[in-house]
Amino acid sequence: MVSTNAAGAALRDWRPTDPGQRALREAFLGFLAARPEDACLRSCEPGHLTASAVLLDHDGRNVLLTLHPRVGRWIQLGGHCEPEDATLADAALREAEEESGIDGLILEPEPLHLDVHPITCSLGLPTRHFDVRFVARAPEGAQERISEESVDLRWWPVDRLPTDTDSIPELVSLARTRILPGSVRR
Repeated sequence: MVSTNAAGAALRDWRPTDPGQRALREAFLGFLAARPEDACLRSCEPGHLTASAVLLDHDGRNVLLTLHPRVGRWIQLGGHCEPEDATLADAALREAEEESGIDGLILEPEPLHLDVHPITCSLGLPTRHFDVRFVARAPEGAQERISEESVDLRWWPVDRLPTDTDSIPELVSLARTRILPGSVRR
């Protein structure tokens, strides 16, 4: 299971350039310090760390999004940390592979973005997800397979994203900047 120490180390090592992301990183570290035993467990009712991945195709021209049954919108792949995950990056990669049905994803090990959002997840109670977001790239020719965790799963051109998303355009822009040297943020 992702330990509070492992999660904290990943966040402390990350150096976001955006002041808002730096402030949010400090809030995540404060949450980890306040909940050293269960911050990464879905049973932590006040909230818990989750991990997700913005999955780009091999060329970085398309992003794979899931129509999430609980959220009701197109979002990046991701979810709760599980016992087999040693790090947040491990959790993000596992979730992306499970939800996409694609093997051989390449995950950038450094976080891309942080977000806190209210949600009623598997506990059945209102809580918060402290989501640590990563960027992943699919191998050339990868074919997605929908899982039981999605209503739909679709590759979206990065310049024609669905309109009912919150931070997806920003995340896709950040992800492309990270993996495509010389790319321009939109």
